[in-house]
Amino acid sequence: MRPLPDFPKLREFYTAFLRLQKGLSPQTVEAYGFDLDKLMNYLETEGIGFTEVTYAELQSFLAELHDLGISPTSQSRIVSGIKSFFHFLKMETFIEEDPTILLQTPRTGRKLPEVLTVEEIDSMISCINIDDPLGRRNRAIIETLYGCGLRVSELVDLQLSQLFLDEGYITVRGKGEKERIVPISPLATRLIAEYVATDRSDVKPKPGDENTLFLNRRGKRLTRQMVFMIIRDLAALAGIRKTISPHTLRHSFATHLLEGGANLRAIQQMLGHESIATTEIYLHLDRTALRAQILQHHPRNQRPAGR
Repeated sequence: MRPLPDFPKLREFYTAFLRLQKGLSPQTVEAYGFDLDKLMNYLETEGIGFTEVTYAELQSFLAELHDLGISPTSQSRIVSGIKSFFHFLKMETFIEEDPTILLQTPRTGRKLPEVLTVEEIDSMISCINIDDPLGRRNRAIIETLYGCGLRVSELVDLQLSQLFLDEGYITVRGKGEKERIVPISPLATRLIAEYVATDRSDVKPKPGDENTLFLNRRGKRLTRQMVFMIIRDLAALAGIRKTISPHTLRHSFATHLLEGGANLRAIQQMLGHESIATTEIYLHLDRTALRAQILQHHPRNQRPAGR
């Protein structure tokens, strides 16, 4: 078995193999490279080398992708890339056994994701200890995720300079670095303003995170995994047995807006979907006529800001 080179060199060998021997397009090669980076980051966190990877560990990696709200279509592409990579490692005699032989791609049938009721979200929020600075931060996080329908990556990257609270909106950088304007509820506005003025001002940001909105107690930006843990723990405290992630709040946001009568095109713009077809997964069951604008229909906007 040949000695395994360091990751940058190995990545270079692999992408050259995809380009020259497989004849894949530059876009596909780039996508496979990015997916390999995701796996590498996960393995580094777990302290596992490529020669030590097992089927069970790859299953855990895919479970984390699911928990982070990665779509089945994207998961399928990632699995395809992982299988290709380990096939390359075995072919080049860097490993003896291929741990991906039994790895299956997720089903990509379009079905409505798990959705929380308004009552379940309220129950989660009621479990937050608002006497604790992190609890007050977490409540602002939940209200921002649910009130704005953000992706978790958009939430952790949210900057102070993207807040226009007096005007009632924030700007968000979504997929492909595309920026969109998202209205924010009076309740989320108040909670963010209070957090910024009090608890966040007590934390010294680390270099590079001076403009980041949500920080951990050490002054660093939150990771997606941290937000997932916050959501999971609150759901457990609230006795919710559904399999949820931060993305569940985004799905709930869209579903509740549609049930309230919001226009599908308006929801599309709020979510940052390029195609209306992506948003149409929420058109399930029998809906009342689509009407009016988003902020007239979201349940959080029916409450006074002080509650």
